Amino acid sequence: MKKTQPRVTREEEPVLCGFPPLQGHVVRNWKVRWFVLLQDKLLYYKIEGGKKEPSPKGRILLDGCTITCPCLEYENRPLLIKLKTKTNTDYFLECCSREERDSWALDITGAIHAGHPVQVQELHRMKNSFKLLENIIGKAPELMDGEGQGKAAFLPAGSALVDWLISNSFAVSRFEAVTLASMLMDENFIRPVGVRSTEATRSSDPSEKFLDDSTALYMFVSEKNTSSKEEVHFNISELSGTIVKQGFLVKQGHKRKNWKVRKFVLRADPGFLHYYDPTKEDNKPVGGFSLRGCLVSALEDNGVPAGVKGNVQGNLFKIITKNDIHYYIQASSKAERVQWIEAIKPLT
Repeated sequence: MKKTQPRVTREEEPVLCGFPPLQGHVVRNWKVRWFVLLQDKLLYYKIEGGKKEPSPKGRILLDGCTITCPCLEYENRPLLIKLKTKTNTDYFLECCSREERDSWALDITGAIHAGHPVQVQELHRMKNSFKLLENIIGKAPELMDGEGQGKAAFLPAGSALVDWLISNSFAVSRFEAVTLASMLMDENFIRPVGVRSTEATRSSDPSEKFLDDSTALYMFVSEKNTSSKEEVHFNISELSGTIVKQGFLVKQGHKRKNWKVRKFVLRADPGFLHYYDPTKEDNKPVGGFSLRGCLVSALEDNGVPAGVKGNVQGNLFKIITKNDIHYYIQASSKAERVQWIEAIKPLT
């Protein structure tokens, strides 16, 4: 909890705070909300003028909730968490990265199952399995032809991937390898190709979803492969850099000086900082700039600095481009502000 916020009792100390967008219930659009996870509920607040409102916009009672992660109900939003309350109300929360999604899912599930140590232990096993998937993908180009790295490429067959997972010690049995391969498909790292493998995805059984079969073909998809024509037209060179950091921050507008939550993506080689509107369906940046020659610094929380409008929450930092354009940005905590500044500085 930020020091600028009122003191709360120990029972209400937040487990996690952040900005995941939430889908509305009446109008099915996406709204950015400030979430606070407590031991038995998830509160969400509106952000007005760069500051969260004092009273929650709503709350999700976690008793009797079920959580689905990853949630694949929206094809163009692969980083969703779905919460279904015991009254059968569905909530969809979107995160900006797999790491953030898995962190929120783990902590929410821990709150749901508080007092059940066996289930919490299983959650930690799941968290480790998500890390394992990242390690697998790091070595996955070995499976592709020399020309395939960084692009979409065909795998020989499902059985070939199972053999490869075992030979690289990611799995000790074919059943375990099939389960891992099914998770890779759920995470959109690989996709089925052809009738045999595509029809298998309709099964809820991992051993059927991913067939250990020489006739079932799959495609490995690199995250660097971009198919969006809008992204290409925006500027493919500046969007081709390696993603160093991403997350939700609050940014002050240049003309109206209002504050809006944006998803920021920091890239290196070349160094750029882009920001996106998380309520939009497309994946096109609404702005961005080169970090070459920029200055970045933290701003004090006592008082409102010159150039900043509104009653802001705090944890401000400023980026000045080489063209003398000033960007004022708020992080959700002092620790997060430090992390962003330290990530940006080497790219300036």
